[in-house]
Amino acid sequence: MKIKLLFVVFTIITLMVSDFPTHADDGVFSPTLIIFNATVHTMDPVKPIAEAVAIYEQRVVAVGSSKEIKRMAGTGTRTIDARGQLVLPGFNDSHVHFLSGGFQLASVDLRDADTPQEFAERIRRFAEKAPAGRWITGGNWDHERWANVNGSAPLPVKQLIDRFTPNTPVFVSRLDGHMALANSLALKLAGVTRETPDPPGGLIVRDAKTGEPTGVLKDAAMSYVWKIVPESSFEEKLVVARAATEHAARLGVTSVQDMSAGNDVGVYQTLLDRGELKTRIYAVSPLLAWERLARAGVRAHFGNHMVRIGGLKGFSDGSLGSTTAFFYEPYKDAPNTRGLAGDEMFPEGAMRTRVREADRAGLQIIIHAIGDQANELILSIFEEVTREHGERDRRFRIEHAQHLRREDIPRFSRARVIASMQPYHAIDDGRWAEKRIGKERARTTYAFRSLLDAGTTLAFGTDWSVAPLDPMASIYAAVTRRTLDEKNPQGWVPEQKISVEEAVRAYTVGSAYAEFQDTVKGSITPGKLADLVMLSRDIYKIDPKEIEKVRVVLTIFDGRVVFGG
Repeated sequence: MKIKLLFVVFTIITLMVSDFPTHADDGVFSPTLIIFNATVHTMDPVKPIAEAVAIYEQRVVAVGSSKEIKRMAGTGTRTIDARGQLVLPGFNDSHVHFLSGGFQLASVDLRDADTPQEFAERIRRFAEKAPAGRWITGGNWDHERWANVNGSAPLPVKQLIDRFTPNTPVFVSRLDGHMALANSLALKLAGVTRETPDPPGGLIVRDAKTGEPTGVLKDAAMSYVWKIVPESSFEEKLVVARAATEHAARLGVTSVQDMSAGNDVGVYQTLLDRGELKTRIYAVSPLLAWERLARAGVRAHFGNHMVRIGGLKGFSDGSLGSTTAFFYEPYKDAPNTRGLAGDEMFPEGAMRTRVREADRAGLQIIIHAIGDQANELILSIFEEVTREHGERDRRFRIEHAQHLRREDIPRFSRARVIASMQPYHAIDDGRWAEKRIGKERARTTYAFRSLLDAGTTLAFGTDWSVAPLDPMASIYAAVTRRTLDEKNPQGWVPEQKISVEEAVRAYTVGSAYAEFQDTVKGSITPGKLADLVMLSRDIYKIDPKEIEKVRVVLTIFDGRVVFGG
């Protein structure tokens, strides 16, 4: 009854603002918050540009001119003068690893370690301060920063850090999460030796002369160590989740789709119960767990507007940086391999069976695919399951959709498959991707323009903690495609650039659609949730090269100011 009454109020107020004078103090209703004197890009085609927004509790109730909206103010209304600054819907990151990001905030940072020696030195300093016996994980190292004059980038080896960590187990991941370096103690605890076989979908990197493990484990082989890393306590997870939601609020990220939530929904529920959650969470489970959700009768996007479940994430391959993304043709710099089909693809037909049964149960299927053959295989499975089960609003997703054959691009739109992509990866990988796959395959790499032109729905995110959570960095990447090494000032594969409007839309409307929430968020529309962000500069008007310097000055979440203001 209360919800129905609120929507009646929304309708009445919208009509009043549009057609009649409003004197809020003469009645019982007034907004709780008004933003005026703003440049509002609503992402709503009905009213794309406005000057002011009125909010009542958790909802937007009116959008219009400053004069119209200010007349609605009552004695209890908080007003914010935007001073002409840009206001957008809150950003919705379609692909994060939220707790991992929170842990990374408190872990050793190896991302910008420019040499193997600096990599080792950072681990040494961190180990000196860590409690005895405490595992060191996280890291996010990038060995491509160590490339020599010939373009070759050596992988780290356990000997780099063994002398600094004789009593501290170490398992630090590459930034893409598809390979990690273990020190000798960690390998010993995990029982990984020269006799240990490579698992399906994984690889133990070995010394070419001795056959001994170097310490680097790729994809499924990482499970040898991960299974013995002690599980974090619930209280530890609460601490990092709190850090993650605070970090998100500072960056204007009001919703995230957590691709590795697994069994951690209770962490978010506890923060919500305590009034500390500042981020809406779509908590995605592993595809391998589909039966557990199906038996409980859960279907896609089950829950409330704060915490929901019903999505299932699977893997079809690895990553480009780890040479485990699955391609039709061999890698240029590793001609002995085309990458690895993910372990969830084995035995043959297993992925198809899981997708078919999970779809029959009404769950949302979300599959990681990076290489061109991995993408083609998943598109084919999605098309086959749709034909078998019939049309419905299922919103299949391919996460990353990084390297595509030209002929596969139109299939996304035809099969209504969402391309959930992370633009920052393009300006990161673009430093070295062509040595892996060559110029021709790179022409349809991170193919934002081609996918949009084909009618595909794009949903943007970051893959945090693989990449920074900051939406400005991702929008900058999508619009400019200027690689991090500054060697592509006009953009890497510039024909795949998109506009600021298209990038923001993918980060708001597109991401909301990808999680079945486009009717309640993604645009600044009367009746929708009041999640908004104000920026320090107007990214529609400045030189695109300046976008990465823009900062959030105000974040409104669920109708209240949670950062700035």
